[in-house]
Amino acid sequence: MRVSPRIRAGSPVSGEVGAIRGELRGAGGAGGAANADPGTHGRNAGAAGTLVSLVTIDLNAPTSTREPDTRALDDAAVARIRADFPILAREVNGHPLVYLDSGATSQKPQSVIDVERAYYDTVNAAVHRGAHTLAGEATELFENARATVARFVGAADDEIVWTSNATEGLNLLAYSMSNASLGRGGEDAARFRLGPGDEIVVTELEHHANLVPWQELAFRTGATLRVIGLDDEGRIRLDEGPDAAANVIGARTRLVAFTHVSNVLGAVNPVERLVDLAHAVGALVVLDACQSAPHLPLDLHALDVDFAVFSGHKMLAPTGIGVLYGRSELLNALPPFLTGGSMITTVGLTESEFLPAPMRFEAGTQRVSQAIALATACDYLDAIGMHRIEAWEAALGQRLYEGLAGIPGVRILGPAPDARTERVGLASFVVDGIHSHDVGQFLDDRGIAVRVGHHCAQPVHRRYGITATTRASAYLYTTTAEVDAAIEAVADSRSFFRVA
Repeated sequence: MRVSPRIRAGSPVSGEVGAIRGELRGAGGAGGAANADPGTHGRNAGAAGTLVSLVTIDLNAPTSTREPDTRALDDAAVARIRADFPILAREVNGHPLVYLDSGATSQKPQSVIDVERAYYDTVNAAVHRGAHTLAGEATELFENARATVARFVGAADDEIVWTSNATEGLNLLAYSMSNASLGRGGEDAARFRLGPGDEIVVTELEHHANLVPWQELAFRTGATLRVIGLDDEGRIRLDEGPDAAANVIGARTRLVAFTHVSNVLGAVNPVERLVDLAHAVGALVVLDACQSAPHLPLDLHALDVDFAVFSGHKMLAPTGIGVLYGRSELLNALPPFLTGGSMITTVGLTESEFLPAPMRFEAGTQRVSQAIALATACDYLDAIGMHRIEAWEAALGQRLYEGLAGIPGVRILGPAPDARTERVGLASFVVDGIHSHDVGQFLDDRGIAVRVGHHCAQPVHRRYGITATTRASAYLYTTTAEVDAAIEAVADSRSFFRVA
């Protein structure tokens, strides 16, 4: 009999997400989610729910569903959401914490924190091995979590590969293609083989994690790495110029890798156009969704990408868990990178046979509690509504952009929000005469946490003639007052450092 273990909600939850109690079952729900909808963007209705906190396992808990809430988020709703995040109650340097570094890593709701401990308190066992009760329950939770995450991003269950983070997912893909280029995988893997004359295409925007693995793949295979450039405003060049996408992507292109949302410029990139250009020449598409999966409704099937990656820690989940998405037929043709236990059907002394995807890419003991916590985070986000989160962050982003732009001597990287450009709630900027680290320290003295440096994206900084920026990045728990406090602090930094 297929079991659906879960742990009943037993610890208090509050706020916007607190109105839904733990009546979701399985491995993925929110620790409550007010005005909520487990199927807000067309998925999760009827999903096998969630471990939410600490009490008892119920093997036959009923599934709950709710109608979508279409009301816009406002500061009152966000205040209720904030009550679910214990760290937001702390002070830093005598000031209430203003956390504007969610682009680096997000804070965690109590339900996500609780679910990991609940797993270890009541279920903990190795998955996909063992016939005892705990092993069966752990495996059920683990696979239910995969199903929940798949629904959240518009994918099939067998298209979700667990990784430790997005960087591992990109390296897994690059090394698997390298193995294919050495002849592993036979004719089924021929599509992934690279050699001299073949081209890999990236953009000037990329995080190092979506650049360096492709540099290394080109080095190992003899392929050529080509780069799509940016215009002066920070938009990907699509048609005009020798480094425009339409001129870089061509008959020799085998793979095109690009980010959905820049972690520096904050703009949403034209995925559909780049996918069309790549697929027109038979190239594979790899999407870095690290800055989109937490902030935008994401449907990978609708986007028609071949592979995608994202990290859990940027979307309310713990560190140590990420996802590689791949179209099922591609994953099953791709030779694995990491090999060992749990990913084989038979092992001989001289050769072995591998399981189908996704398990062929999940060698060794898996990160079970983190996967369950990521599913919990996905249900938390879905319960609030990704369209509501997207709209709230867009408003915050515009407020942040316009406020910073109004300060003399402040330069913001990336295009302004307008009819042509959708931005997330992120802005990277420089203050004339002040190093970004000094700006960051000045803000930290007021309890405001921001990122400073090159944000693992040196080429895009170099493109605009700078080495470092200060980056403020908002999330669903950010208030307008916090954005205003950051703007005021940046303005005050000019007087403090005597550059006004």
